[in-house]
Amino acid sequence: MDLRDREFWVFDMDGTLTVPAHDFDAIRKDLELAEGIPILEQLKKMSREEAAPKLACLDAIEKGIADGARPQPGAEPLLRTLREGGARVGILTRNSRDNAWRTLSNCGLDAQFEPASVIGRDCCEPKPSGDGVRRLLRAWEASPTRAVMVGDFLFDLLAGRDAGTATVYLDSEGAGRWSAHADVTVTSLAELHGMIGGRV
Repeated sequence: MDLRDREFWVFDMDGTLTVPAHDFDAIRKDLELAEGIPILEQLKKMSREEAAPKLACLDAIEKGIADGARPQPGAEPLLRTLREGGARVGILTRNSRDNAWRTLSNCGLDAQFEPASVIGRDCCEPKPSGDGVRRLLRAWEASPTRAVMVGDFLFDLLAGRDAGTATVYLDSEGAGRWSAHADVTVTSLAELHGMIGGRV
């Protein structure tokens, strides 16, 4: 698939534009949640009273991770090339929007994004739903056939599929775990950058 003519790019944040730092098993343990089941899905099934303190704890944990966040190698050059080529870029994360901005700021990537183009779990139905992708595309007045969803996890790829975009899987380990759900698999952002290098 030729990605050079894609004008609208949605990125996952944690583990895609940033170096992976979340230990989800440890977070589930801290929140006293069941092993192996996604955190947000467990919290959604709880009453508001039961979920509130766990959400507050999750927010505090994520703030700590955001404060130590580091950009994924190649993130800034890739984003800069896309924007200089006229592309629109956005973030769709299962993190909160505030912590997304905190993370981007600490990584020096915040200048690459318009505020309205950073979507967190508090803005829409979280991934694997494509709701957040569709929200960005509506704001950009963009067709999904001109868009790409980039991520390092199954939920990112499913969200892109749900919204009708192309999907790029960042498979840093080269294991191909979710390649079947992606149109393109790369092992680094530098590799993806090379694929769209004609934008420069």
